[in-house]
Amino acid sequence: MTAGTTPQDSVYRLSRHGDVDVEAGVVDFAVNVRGEAPEFVRAAIADACARLASYPSTAHADAAIAAICALHQRDPDEVMLLAGAADGFEALPRLGSRHAALVQPSFTEPEIALRAAGIPITQVQLPPPWCIDPDDIADRIPDDADLVVVGNPTNPTSVLHSRAALDAMRRPGRILVVDEAFADLTVDPVTGEREPQSLASMRNDDIVVLRSVTKTFGLAGLRAGYLLASPEIVERLSRGRRPWPLSTPALAALAECVGPAGQRFCDDAARAVAAERDFMLDRLALAGIRTCTQPEAPFVLIETPNGIAVKNALRAAGFGVRSCANFVGLDGDHLRLAVRDNATVTAMVDALARARKDVDDDAQG
Repeated sequence: MTAGTTPQDSVYRLSRHGDVDVEAGVVDFAVNVRGEAPEFVRAAIADACARLASYPSTAHADAAIAAICALHQRDPDEVMLLAGAADGFEALPRLGSRHAALVQPSFTEPEIALRAAGIPITQVQLPPPWCIDPDDIADRIPDDADLVVVGNPTNPTSVLHSRAALDAMRRPGRILVVDEAFADLTVDPVTGEREPQSLASMRNDDIVVLRSVTKTFGLAGLRAGYLLASPEIVERLSRGRRPWPLSTPALAALAECVGPAGQRFCDDAARAVAAERDFMLDRLALAGIRTCTQPEAPFVLIETPNGIAVKNALRAAGFGVRSCANFVGLDGDHLRLAVRDNATVTAMVDALARARKDVDDDAQG
């Protein structure tokens, strides 16, 4: 813990997320949400708000599920609606796992949920640059691990693993959980295909895919997503679940996001992210700032000496960035930067370069 912090504020706390680093007057590079919700989604939410006196109806849930099924060529009993992807991680203990393996570094919520349920965990820590090697990943995972959780693309490294790499982790008696919260903004650099490594439309009895619409569509405050799996797994995960897990506005937004208009929006957003990310990488390189991986998601991981002090200096300068000190396999020198528009990135990189120099000068004397 650094001086002047409390346990609640500590960058090392497992449950700490980037939203803690965002406040009024601070330019947000800490949270991977892409701006405000588009007008067609806001219109659907506004219309749903006119019906708040009534409980969320089966018809509204069915409409959202039907849109998800159309997008991913799934059947309704293969879909579980979620109040954000974290809702799906919270449900994982219902699978009755005896030993979970978490491919790290990755999002911290699966570990929190599984540890709270008393499930033994093995941290499968990948070496930098944190790409899964299909030829050796099976040897890294304990043979008795009956649940494996991996992010694709991975938060916070921005690495996109191949389908072959994911397939190499499967074995009889094991369930593979893939967090695809940022998959809708991934693009094949050669073909231009969106979501080139997604498993969302692949029907396998041993694979669970979690999806979120909150990041791409600016809906973090609404909480909406879904899970795709075999009917048997969906039934197990749904046991004992509370009624009305999603609000009427969340159901309306979800149906729009996965529908035709939403997917056209994703096509445009994915192209914009790719172009803005390339610009960001160029600006960082010109400033002599190291990027740790070839990023494929709407965020970039960098490593800088005295990273926590640099983060604090940046915040004082009006920019919030995400410390990666609480991710397994990373430390306080790793910072995650959300991809933003070119002008905002230019201002942030200039401030980052100044912060690094000031922190280095302080450290030397």
